[in-house]
Amino acid sequence: MIKAIVTDIEGTTSSLSFVKEVLFPYSRQHVADFVRSHADEPRFKKILADAEHLLGEKTDIDGLIDQFISWIDQDKKITSLKSLQGLIWEHGYQNGDFKGHIYEDAQQCLAAWKEQGIALYVYSSGSVYAQKLLFGHTAYGDLTALFSGYFDTQIGGKKERDSYQAIADQIGLAAVDILFLSDIKEELDAAKAAGFKTTWLVREGNAGPDLDHPIAKDFFEIKLPDD
Repeated sequence: MIKAIVTDIEGTTSSLSFVKEVLFPYSRQHVADFVRSHADEPRFKKILADAEHLLGEKTDIDGLIDQFISWIDQDKKITSLKSLQGLIWEHGYQNGDFKGHIYEDAQQCLAAWKEQGIALYVYSSGSVYAQKLLFGHTAYGDLTALFSGYFDTQIGGKKERDSYQAIADQIGLAAVDILFLSDIKEELDAAKAAGFKTTWLVREGNAGPDLDHPIAKDFFEIKLPDD
């Protein structure tokens, strides 16, 4: 019986176009001003230090800005970049420049599952901070109360089996009692290898038959496993 659901964001609860066409361009446009104007603040200092450590060499502000822009263009899943983007997006949300996109079917089903007593969690490559911002500023209002917890790549990569085992350990449930939702097959493969139940969200196109994961076009098509 499913006791918890862990959901991805991009392509699952939220459209890929929102991330690719709104959030990423916004962070790219503002990254230079943000780094230069906040570089002396403790939380920014840590982000910059982490980026420098990853590069393995001392780098000036302009060099770090260029590197962050390069990582954005390459859609790198780098923790320091995701932390910086989260702070930039906070400004955008609070300034009313955009709202977090959530599919209507996702919002309705998540709320219904919560009412049924199923614990809900988020696992995304975006930072936990960015996740909370997105769900906290939607057209449906603040949805953060739906979730019992959030996970990002600090717990491990999304295509690694051990990440899902670590999530199960933190949730405090057997993996078999957790359903993972994603639009990426490799993530679903890793979750299944850890013992999770899975459903593959294919909102556009056709994934073709898949013997490893049930397929759903939207949240309304998701069938919760009985065992």
